[in-house]
Amino acid sequence: MKIMIGRFANSAFIYAVLAMVSGVFYREFTKLNFYDGNTALSVMHTHYFILGMVFFLVLMLIEKNFGISAQSKTGLFVITYQVGLNITVLSFLIRGITQVCQTDISNGMDAFISGIAGTGHIVMSVSMLLLLWRVKKAVKE
Repeated sequence: MKIMIGRFANSAFIYAVLAMVSGVFYREFTKLNFYDGNTALSVMHTHYFILGMVFFLVLMLIEKNFGISAQSKTGLFVITYQVGLNITVLSFLIRGITQVCQTDISNGMDAFISGIAGTGHIVMSVSMLLLLWRVKKAVKE
């Protein structure tokens, strides 16, 4: 149990750093390119803070109180969640850079980037629901 709490704490710390870095990148990249409009870069910061750092801080508390890591496949769901989160944020990065640089992309590429973002959200959402299912089972025990 203590090992998983430590891993969740490390993940929360890493996502806090990524959130800060992505926030600075958004601010500085748009400033350097004299860009004043809306961009997908602006949501990277909040996704990493809320869905990264806060999510893993909550998982620490859940692990401490209910020991969900003792259930099989919990680690797999956590890893899958992280993959989904990072795919999502990577798609925001790609979309945001093309917006700020005002790069003309084809309709197919536009749809591809949107599809990747959607896939990341789906993977993350399914993993989150499966983790919540584990929590529900642990609370009943």
